[in-house]
Amino acid sequence: MKTTASRFDAVIFDCDGTLVDSEPLGLAAMAQEALALGVEPVHLADLDTMKGQSMATTLATIAQRWGRELPADFETTVRATMAESFKTQLQPMPGALALLQRLTVPYCVATNGPRAKTELTLSVTGLLPLLQGRIFSAYEVGAFKPNPALFLHAARAIGVAPERCVVVEDSMFGMRAGLAAGMRVCALGSPELLPAELQAQVRHLAALEELLDEL
Repeated sequence: MKTTASRFDAVIFDCDGTLVDSEPLGLAAMAQEALALGVEPVHLADLDTMKGQSMATTLATIAQRWGRELPADFETTVRATMAESFKTQLQPMPGALALLQRLTVPYCVATNGPRAKTELTLSVTGLLPLLQGRIFSAYEVGAFKPNPALFLHAARAIGVAPERCVVVEDSMFGMRAGLAAGMRVCALGSPELLPAELQAQVRHLAALEELLDEL
């Protein structure tokens, strides 16, 4: 991977749906526990549009559509179901390990997820050793995407100016946060919604590596 004449000095990755393929498992666990509670499928039909939000926002949206409050322990139940799915089924995103091993600039993870979940998913997929000490959680920063504070905190922590960072995201909320932080943002996959200001999009991480070489 090229290191000369680069227009960036660091890469900040989202985790879920970017480095680990956790979104389908997480959404399935959410739907499973909501349906068991009695939430009608119609209230969960577009659950995938909520990806990238904080858990609190997603649960509040479900409760609003359902018309009643969710049980106080619902999040704990959902996270336990997610964790069991992750332990037995979770895979890294294709090309994630190779990309991290080849990056020659600083990189880190900035996620809306709690640290325990993030470390679990990265451990199960074999990526944790490459990211130890470089995981930043919105729960610890106190600001969730699309607020840019998490990305700005990550940039300060790794000692790189925001404008010299590339953010890799798969959700509208994360992309908005990166743009608001003044960073270059690359959309991964095929998000249904993309910010008008977005400058780059790749289908998979192998293509991201090629894009970073071009930068």
